[in-house]
Amino acid sequence: MIYPKIPLAQTVIELFKAKGIKHIVISPGSRNAPLTLGFTNNPYFKCYSIVDERCAAFFALGIAQQIQEPTAVVCTSGSALLNYYPAVAEAFYSDIPLVVVSADRPKHLIGIGDGQTINQKNIFENHILYSVNLKLDLKDEKNIPANEDLPMFKNLEDKFERFLGLQKDIQTHNEEEINEALNFALLKKGPVHINIPFDEPLYVTVDKLKVTPKATSPVVKNKPLEDYLLNTCLEDWNSASKKMILVGVNQPNQIDKKWLNELAQDDSVVVFTESTSNLNHDSFFPSIDQIITPLTEEEKKALQPEILLTFGGLVVSKKIKVFLRKYQPKYHWHIDEKMANDTYFCLSNHLEIAPNEFFKAFLPKITHYVKSNYNPTWKAVKNHRLRKHAEYLKTIPFCDLKAFDIILKNIPNNHNLQIGNSSAIRYTQLFNINKTHKVFCNRGTSGIDGSTSTAIGCAVVNDKPTTLITGDLSFLYDSNALWNNYIPKSFRIIVINNQGGGIFRILPGHKNTKNFETYFEATHHYDARHLCRMYDFTYKSVAKDKGLEYALKDFFVEDDKPKLLEIFTPKDLNDEILLNYFEFIK
Repeated sequence: MIYPKIPLAQTVIELFKAKGIKHIVISPGSRNAPLTLGFTNNPYFKCYSIVDERCAAFFALGIAQQIQEPTAVVCTSGSALLNYYPAVAEAFYSDIPLVVVSADRPKHLIGIGDGQTINQKNIFENHILYSVNLKLDLKDEKNIPANEDLPMFKNLEDKFERFLGLQKDIQTHNEEEINEALNFALLKKGPVHINIPFDEPLYVTVDKLKVTPKATSPVVKNKPLEDYLLNTCLEDWNSASKKMILVGVNQPNQIDKKWLNELAQDDSVVVFTESTSNLNHDSFFPSIDQIITPLTEEEKKALQPEILLTFGGLVVSKKIKVFLRKYQPKYHWHIDEKMANDTYFCLSNHLEIAPNEFFKAFLPKITHYVKSNYNPTWKAVKNHRLRKHAEYLKTIPFCDLKAFDIILKNIPNNHNLQIGNSSAIRYTQLFNINKTHKVFCNRGTSGIDGSTSTAIGCAVVNDKPTTLITGDLSFLYDSNALWNNYIPKSFRIIVINNQGGGIFRILPGHKNTKNFETYFEATHHYDARHLCRMYDFTYKSVAKDKGLEYALKDFFVEDDKPKLLEIFTPKDLNDEILLNYFEFIK
């Protein structure tokens, strides 16, 4: 087998293999050549070449999001590393194990004006779980620093022994730090950064390993739920007649159906879910804004919970955040092994345990259901909203809202849905999603910058087809995502093109002015046709509801290349129709 000659590069590659990190996304460069040579010549690794580092990082994030295992991105030195930052931040806030590996100049070449060199040490300081700056290997005994801190060498043998000792210390340090970083990614489920200095020559290879690094296993510390805390929670739960469970971003199949059924039977419990919660039950409330937005102050007071129990990642709905900050519960418990955000300014307990394990310990000990009309009352509201929702859709012209209704009804079963941020995810939240779908969205930072790249990463490691639903600005922003040789033929993109950032028309502000259209909405007249021609996608566009229904019938049929469907909607109508929607469903 071919190996890079540099021991440090060998160490990195062997430890990645020992830790089971298989997917390696590489952006071309020279300083990272030792890593590229090592990873691509080892059949254990599945390597991908993505030129644009920002797209590469989100592509890797999409893979890690799906397999729930560390996935690596590898780049050269300089500004290449900075392009990883948006995906690093998303991984940090979404608990996704992304391993950033950057090549760097040796220390003596930093800060002297050498090309393609920046200060890379701790560059992601505020958005990283663990960051390490490895030490440069000594190439030979001539590399031993000659300074006053080192003893004088009496002879060549003394000098050589000192060289071996220094190199051994460096090797030990590097192995320990690489192990620690990878163990953080494995256990803590978040991004880590390994910065690696390489000196020239960079392209020399050998056929035997010079090092045999030892992998250390992560120490798993299961923190049991204390009996006192469990009993206190049970006591409060059993005395409360209004309990709300709110679920944020949640991986599919994380909660046993047994516990979902148990919660659904309790009339004192209302379970609010989002599209990204991936929790389905007929008794749950999946469209939060449908319930919350039209409420009067009196109705909001009636919905105010005594206990709020939350789990999962960040919540999309702004309405529920505003509501719970004003009508705070007496107790707010958050279940998460890692951390608890005080989103509603009333956090009382952080239950440091996996949600499924909490329900397993908690629900069987509930001996009786509290008599309550909390759930039945809001179930009646929900049913009313659904009837009005269906009525309203029959009265409106073709627009964003109607397009989402048609799209979500016509996606075949068992798709992975990747939803773009901004208006795309908010429209999706207004509809009941097919229960066979799995839904994902980059809600850690809620940015529009990497939706397409993430979706392609998701598609690459999935047997089931992946469909991305995104807005025009998000799609155009991440158009380099299509510069990718690994896109499956089953991959589908649906672009809702309302000629700009339509969500800004819904927000308070001055509209229909040149200033607004240029600097907020970013009005444009572009389409995806030429990008599809360049990247070999099948392209189709529609601008009417009947045309959309017909187009979707063919859109999901197998083809010899991926497809993109662009839907044009009237930008001057969408905001009015959506605002009237919430008034109508009262």
